[in-house]
Amino acid sequence: MTKIFLFKKKDHIFACQVKGHSGYAENGNDIVCAAVSTAVQMALVGLDEVLHLKLEQKTSDGFLSFKILEGFEDERAQVLLSAMEKTLQKLAMEYGKFVKMEVRKDDIV
Repeated sequence: MTKIFLFKKKDHIFACQVKGHSGYAENGNDIVCAAVSTAVQMALVGLDEVLHLKLEQKTSDGFLSFKILEGFEDERAQVLLSAMEKTLQKLAMEYGKFVKMEVRKDDIV
C-alpha cells in the first residue's frame, strides 16, 4: 500500500511524504503507483525548477519526500500543491485498497 502524508501550516501545504508501493500490479506495470509518482513529481518539478523554491528532498525505493524550506505560502506554489492534493485525493478514493492519504496540520515532518 502507498501511504501519502501532506503537511500543512495555516492551510498551506509545506511538505509531502510518500511511502510504499501500492501493490495494484507488478513493478513496472503498476498504474496506481505510476499515477501517484507522476502527481507528486509534477508538483516537485514545478516547485524546484519553475518557481526555484528552496527545498529539502529525499528519495529511495518506495519513498519520496519533500519539504519547502522557504516560500511555501507563495500563491503559485499553493496552486501546484493544491492540484497535487486534489489528484492524490481522487486516486485514494478510486483505489482505496492501494492508496491512503492523510493530511497533518501544523506537524513537523
